Amino acid sequence: MIQWNEQQQMIRTMVRGFVEKEIVPQLDAIEYEGVPPYDLLRKMIRTFGMDVLATEQFKRQIAREQSGNEAGEHAESKQHDPAAAAEQAAMRMIPIIELCRHAQGLVTAMGVSMGLAGGAIMSKGTLAQKQRWALPLLTLEKIGAWAISEPDAGSDAFGQMHTLARRDGQGGYLINGSKTWTTNGPYADTIILICKLDEDGVAPAQRKIVAFILDAGMSGLTQSKPFQKMGIGSSPTGELFLSDVQAGPERLLGESEEAYGRSGAKGTFMQERAGIAAMALGMVERAQELSVQYARDRVQFGQPIGANQLIQLKLAKMEVARMNLQNMVFRYIELVGAGQQMSLAEASAMKLYAAQAAMEVATEAVQIHGGYGYMRESRVEQLMRDAKILQIYAGTDEMQVLAIARDLLNR
Repeated sequence: MIQWNEQQQMIRTMVRGFVEKEIVPQLDAIEYEGVPPYDLLRKMIRTFGMDVLATEQFKRQIAREQSGNEAGEHAESKQHDPAAAAEQAAMRMIPIIELCRHAQGLVTAMGVSMGLAGGAIMSKGTLAQKQRWALPLLTLEKIGAWAISEPDAGSDAFGQMHTLARRDGQGGYLINGSKTWTTNGPYADTIILICKLDEDGVAPAQRKIVAFILDAGMSGLTQSKPFQKMGIGSSPTGELFLSDVQAGPERLLGESEEAYGRSGAKGTFMQERAGIAAMALGMVERAQELSVQYARDRVQFGQPIGANQLIQLKLAKMEVARMNLQNMVFRYIELVGAGQQMSLAEASAMKLYAAQAAMEVATEAVQIHGGYGYMRESRVEQLMRDAKILQIYAGTDEMQVLAIARDLLNR
């Protein structure tokens, strides 16, 4: 794949038009004034039929599981359609790119709810759990959160995890602890909570990692107000507090203490990293567009600033970053079409480069705009603040370096 095909370009134009008409006029409200973004996202999902597609896919999967026809499922997995798979991957990437040109936080809010929370239930949940909780998350009828981070745990998510679930002796569990930096936490209807199992005689480092499906309003569960953050204001983030939250066995994800574990959480991290290149691409494209236009229009010392070689160098580096990110997105689409997965090293390398490229380009965009670039109305300052989180969430730059090196060394 070397470029978007005609149909993909048409869809991208339509999505861009929607974003510019419906979302851009509301940017200040969702970024700075605390207006929740979910109604805008639901409107986009309905406009492009994403809810209908998600519902159809959900029904097909449920029907297969209800039939219990393992042979049929195996035969279906063998009938991999590369063109259809690649097209579906491209259709997932296009809205991410277009939203991130203006409000990266919207992708974070939508992705966590539909992809992480809904996806966790669809991949690890029982049939009953999928039927009860999944579809409203997959269509954004309800808001989902995926809660793993804790106040004392940054990159060492498991080692410093103190939130515990203890068996209550009646088949259920009592959960105590707290979570922070939880995307959608303040408004979540359904929460995938990852914690440790508190067992007598088991050292903290050896405790099992388990996950529960919790609902807003459960006794002992408190959701904080949204944090005031440096960027991505359109993605509400908050804390969760749990005091003797009673969770029955039907809320244990997979209804098994072995269903999720460390591998389930790590698989989610991989999923997050694959989307960072598309997010960075949208931000870099927009920063470059604004910078090129400003370099043409801004006159200093009798000539446009774009005539200066130092400005030209900045613009040229932006184009290098844009091309690299676009090629990464195209490679991801091709891999999906081929039915292949990235290695840990490649997924981490993609995330590392994409995050750094977005930050560098956004910073240079502010520099090109000078004093105007420091003003909110320029929008490049928002791109710069939003870009920084890409170097932090889904694994910091430093952790990506470790993941890449360890994967290479252990092959």
